[in-house]
Amino acid sequence: MLTVVPVEVRCSATPSDRRSHAVLTVTSVNVNGLRAAAKKGFLPWLSQTAADVLCLQEVRAEPDQLPAEVREPDGWHVLHAPAAAKGRAGVSLYSRREPDAVRVGFGSAEFDGSGRYAEIDLPGATVASLYLPSGEVGTERQEEKERFMAEFLPYLVELRARAAAQGREVLVCGDWNIAHREADLKNWRANRKSAGFLPEEREWLGRVFGEAEYVDVVRALHPDVEGPYSWWSYRGRAFDNDTGWRIDYHVATAGLAGRALKAVVERAPSHDLRWSDHAPVTVSYGPAH
Repeated sequence: MLTVVPVEVRCSATPSDRRSHAVLTVTSVNVNGLRAAAKKGFLPWLSQTAADVLCLQEVRAEPDQLPAEVREPDGWHVLHAPAAAKGRAGVSLYSRREPDAVRVGFGSAEFDGSGRYAEIDLPGATVASLYLPSGEVGTERQEEKERFMAEFLPYLVELRARAAAQGREVLVCGDWNIAHREADLKNWRANRKSAGFLPEEREWLGRVFGEAEYVDVVRALHPDVEGPYSWWSYRGRAFDNDTGWRIDYHVATAGLAGRALKAVVERAPSHDLRWSDHAPVTVSYGPAH
């Protein structure tokens, strides 16, 4: 069964231990506003994480608005990709190793300035942070989401092909804002007409895992479990009752997915100790053979 752990009991291995064994550990989390998260517990979590790469979404801040210890923490190389619209979206990537190259956007005239996608090249792999629009049925927000998906799928195909030609793998982590299967949200029957679980959204994500030839890493490791959920509404007792959604994914090319060793959802031990409405999703990948 997939491990769901509180933040306090993360793996005890240090980053240097992990690198010495050629294990790449990647964490993805929607921080729901990085300035707010930094005041609630993100910094202690950051100081304890054994991850080699962090993919953050919904940062909602310009770099100069962030505290120095968040903007450029010791021991990390950081890429911030804020949105042109102030206080919205924004993705960041933190890497313990200096990237060989960094890119913001995916060649979209509409979305490259929206703070929704950035990627870094590390030895043997391109790692990206994605914040796909959430949408809202019957509104322009849903139309925006559909436009994003229409542009992003061909890019994923192109990215995989380009990486393969270079002998590289691809890992796109982030808040995809779609629950792919009924097992990916608690109240799926009541949400069949809700953004994030619409048939056309689920079909699109199926194409990512089909024609684009990517793998849902956590689901591949644990095909027969409910959840594990990574987002819970702040309303009511959703967190306490584990009435959540699994919308935060590690989406990888097959070679890297096949090297996945362990997946952990870092669920806070209690509602009051949460520093985001999402939980970090961490996967460790073994060395290439």
